[in-house]
Amino acid sequence: MMQGFLIILGLVVAAMTLAAILWSIAFPKRRIWPPQRYTTLTPFFVWVPTFTLFGVLILLGVWGWADLDIPSWLRFGVGLPLILIGNIIVWMEVSHFGVPQTGGAKGSLRTEGMYRYSRNPQYMADIGIVSGWMILSAAPWAMVVGLAGIAVLFAAPFAEEPWLKDQYGDAFEDYSARVRRFL
Repeated sequence: MMQGFLIILGLVVAAMTLAAILWSIAFPKRRIWPPQRYTTLTPFFVWVPTFTLFGVLILLGVWGWADLDIPSWLRFGVGLPLILIGNIIVWMEVSHFGVPQTGGAKGSLRTEGMYRYSRNPQYMADIGIVSGWMILSAAPWAMVVGLAGIAVLFAAPFAEEPWLKDQYGDAFEDYSARVRRFL
């Protein structure tokens, strides 16, 4: 019963977030992400779905731990390093941006650190974390919800980049000509 609730919760959060991102791509003047204005409620709307989805993934992974026949060398040799490296990258970049700018507040255009290699290293690192957990846990429902989460993380830059172009103009254009969107 609880596992079914978590699966539905994870898929609904991912679907609603993806819908908000797709809306923002289709209608950039009425975008939801990045937020039009950063208010005191913005962190709630950004971080509650984010941490809910990650929490659901963790619980589903623990619940279905090793239900799939994935070799231990792959689970621990690939899954665990993806989680660790992804967390190092995410938190290193969050420390440079700060939580508000990571959550959609206006700030400065970052082109240093991991942003020298990817225009979206935090999303790439989050994809690594989710993928790593899917592999490490070897849990079927964590894989299903994890793939939905990866779809959200893959789509988000397509909503952000027009906003970044509007915010930073030629500086962002020059940067995006030099640095790839993902890897």
